[in-house]
Amino acid sequence: MRRSLFVLLALLAWPGSAVAAPVLFRAGNGAVSTRNDPYVTGPALTPAPAATGHKSTGRSSAGQFTAALARTHATRKKPRTVFGELTRIYHQHGISAAAYHGYELSYGRALTTERHLHGTRRAELTAVTANVHDMAVAGALTPSRLPVIFQTVDRNRQWWTTGPLLANAQRVEFAGSQLVWQYYAGQGIQLQVLGSFGKADGLYTSGLRGYPALKQLLAQLIPLAAQRGGGLTWEYYFHFDGGAPPWTSAMSQATGLEALSRAYRATGNAYYLQVGQRALPVFSARPPAGVSVATPRGTRFLQYTFTPGTSIINAFLQTLIGLHDYAVISKSAQAAKLFKAGNAEAQAEVPHFDTGAWSLYQPGIEDDLSYHELVTGFLAQMCTITRTPVYCSTAQRFRAYLKTPPVLTQLTRRGKVRRSTALRFSLSKFSHIGVVLTRGTTAVYSTSAYLPYGTDQIKLPAEKAGRYGLRIAATDLAGNFARLTGTLTISR
Repeated sequence: MRRSLFVLLALLAWPGSAVAAPVLFRAGNGAVSTRNDPYVTGPALTPAPAATGHKSTGRSSAGQFTAALARTHATRKKPRTVFGELTRIYHQHGISAAAYHGYELSYGRALTTERHLHGTRRAELTAVTANVHDMAVAGALTPSRLPVIFQTVDRNRQWWTTGPLLANAQRVEFAGSQLVWQYYAGQGIQLQVLGSFGKADGLYTSGLRGYPALKQLLAQLIPLAAQRGGGLTWEYYFHFDGGAPPWTSAMSQATGLEALSRAYRATGNAYYLQVGQRALPVFSARPPAGVSVATPRGTRFLQYTFTPGTSIINAFLQTLIGLHDYAVISKSAQAAKLFKAGNAEAQAEVPHFDTGAWSLYQPGIEDDLSYHELVTGFLAQMCTITRTPVYCSTAQRFRAYLKTPPVLTQLTRRGKVRRSTALRFSLSKFSHIGVVLTRGTTAVYSTSAYLPYGTDQIKLPAEKAGRYGLRIAATDLAGNFARLTGTLTISR
């Protein structure tokens, strides 16, 4: 699941180079139209929704809410609530009176709107307010998080009241804003941090005509960073692949550094580099607060703070590219040190993501075609940056794999009458497999399936005794074709 999910973050490492994505745009009068935003990449590299969605009848998923509530009862007479937490923060002078009343009004309106909605609209808005409730119960509502959390509440109330139903991963934009939002089925519309920073990179790449929108986008996005891991961090506020909000990603944070560096190049305004410096501490903090995992060789930077044991190579490489760009432009010794530690670990890890015929997304899981092309590009960039042989040679091999047919080897050659036969064969890369069993010139059985690299098997039905012809065809993700012909003997 994580491979299809992968991609929260949505690998926007090719800003401006991908095909323009269809974006649903909500005008100020509530009218919704479809636009092609040339600076937003398509949703092909976007993660699937989390499996842990919320029911429309509750304020949170049962397990998480129960656990949080139990912890709360152990330390407080009453469980925390959204309104109670807002009051506490206000009395502690964490927010102004205007902000306090605005956030109360935002959440109250959303709860009232839920009761008048039905079906998907009610379920999606309820999921968003439930996430806010969960964070309040867990004590995660902090002053720095409130602006983005309640902007998310407001955007969802607007959309699910007047907007059309959405396909999963649909990108959304609103009038007067450059921010990129994305629909995660069962979690509502969420701020796509990586998508927004990727759009900033695209606006920079477009040249002078994109600079005004670039400045507007960053002016809207920078204030939405929260205090996390000792500095500024752009977080995610929805459930994702078992992770509860708020969580963050090294890749989105590093893409933010890249966008800030380019904004400085475009404008000469040192403010962007200062924001970038404040965004570095999370790369030194351990999970779950930060994205840094120490290794004997250096540091691994995490795709998701809630899965410290998961290594995703494309996210790791993109993180290094963002850190390097910022280090070079800002002359930051801290960023350079972080890049050096990560680079040492990545050089050791890269060979383990090469199967000899294709690339792996994470250990044991092959890339799809988009990710294979993506990681090949990242390796080429790291080759240019460091001139390190492991990056250069792996990029060269990965490019060759795009034109290399899969390799098939038949392993099962005999079966028994009155029993089904497990036809085993080895396959060099993920492919669509077609199997045809013939007796003489007559096809007695055929089937097909998508199968991963390694040793696979297809179950054949029981056949009469005799010698059968066997054809196995394989087509990989890049369209390369291979065929194996053999025989299968069924005996008594």
